[in-house]
Amino acid sequence: MFKFLFKSKQEPGHFNFGELGTDMHSHLLPGIDDGAPDLETSLELIRGMVALGYKKLITTPHIMWDMYQNTREGILEKLELLKRAVKENNINVEVHAAAEYFLDDHVEQLVKKNESLLTISGNMVLVEFSMAYPSHGLKDILFEMQMQGYQPVIAHPERYIYLENNRSFYDELKDIGCLFQLNVLSLGMTYGKSVQELSHYLIKKQYYDLVGTDLHHFRHLDGLHNAALTTPVKKLLDSGRIRNLEL
Repeated sequence: MFKFLFKSKQEPGHFNFGELGTDMHSHLLPGIDDGAPDLETSLELIRGMVALGYKKLITTPHIMWDMYQNTREGILEKLELLKRAVKENNINVEVHAAAEYFLDDHVEQLVKKNESLLTISGNMVLVEFSMAYPSHGLKDILFEMQMQGYQPVIAHPERYIYLENNRSFYDELKDIGCLFQLNVLSLGMTYGKSVQELSHYLIKKQYYDLVGTDLHHFRHLDGLHNAALTTPVKKLLDSGRIRNLEL
């Protein structure tokens, strides 16, 4: 029933997201967080991503202990379920899983105990923090992750709009070695004007290293057909800084 909510084919001259190589941020595992609620929806969303040109998807369910108490084992179990369904439905795409770690006390303990984290590729770990207020002890957790050999990737830094008046914090995060991941939809008005302005500010600073959709549902999928997103994404690719093709 959902397949008619988005365009199934690329329009002539439309940007092919396959040029990015891989989408490394999405919420496609069924019934595990605020993304796809069931397997049918997962498959429809994946079909939509394939129609956009993607050949590889690294889905990243939340690990946010107050809301989504996901574990490495639980995520990998759901991944195997989804991979089997993708194969049975003859969908031509690679599906992998990592996680989007919310930097709370739970994740801090995982790191301190040297628990194995799910990585996007190699040692890269996708992380997020509070969008409502500055996170205390954030740098301490990031440092501990680095000491364990992980490369932190800050998910959608443009969405922390309280940093609009403290943009030097972005400089600090880059100075300590963090990578930045852009949400494609931040370039439009999906998250509002402030997020859009911060995304363009970070592009000008040449701070982005990865590009993801952060796909949760069909509205996001439909939004990716917005032609206004094409030019900035293409410019990012042409800059040679974006690492999606390495994943």
